[in-house]
Amino acid sequence: MLRVGEHFLYEIVQGMIIVPVEKIVISMRRIFNTSTNNNSLHFWLLILRIAVACLMLTHGWPKMEKILAGNMQFADPLGIGTTPSLVLVVFAEVICSILILIGLATRLATIPLIINMAIVAFVVHAQDPFGKKELPLLFLLIYITLLVLGPGKYSVDGMIGRGSRYK
Repeated sequence: MLRVGEHFLYEIVQGMIIVPVEKIVISMRRIFNTSTNNNSLHFWLLILRIAVACLMLTHGWPKMEKILAGNMQFADPLGIGTTPSLVLVVFAEVICSILILIGLATRLATIPLIINMAIVAFVVHAQDPFGKKELPLLFLLIYITLLVLGPGKYSVDGMIGRGSRYK
C-alpha cells in the first residue's frame, strides 16, 4: 500500500515496516549503476589472478611431477610429440600461472594459457559433451579477461608501471 506524504512516498510492508520509497529508488540506482570503482576493480583483478593461478597450478603441478619422475606419457593433440606437448603444457600451467600469481608479465603469460585452454576445449575435448569443455572454456574466458584488462595495480607489473598507467 502506498500513501502520499508531504515529500515522500512510503511503502507499508505487512502494516509494520515503513520504508521510504526514495531510499529504495536510490538503492536500485546503486545496484544498476554501470560505472566502476577503480580500487574495487584493481582489488578484484588481484583476487582473480590469485584464484586462477592457484586453480591452474592444481592441474599443472601433477604434470610437472610426471616430468621430474621421467614419465613423458601425455596426449599429443597437435602431432608434435608427447614430450614437447607435455613440456609446453607444464610451461603454461606452472610457469605462466606463477607469473600470473605475482603479476609479472601478466599479459604475456596469459597467451600460452589461452592457447592451452583453446586446444583443450576445441581439440582434446572436441567430440566430448559440453560438460567436459566447460572448465577449459571458463579458464579461457578468465585468461582473455586478464589479457584485456591487465593485472591491475596490485601486481609487480603495476609496481613497475606505477608512474605511467595505474594511479
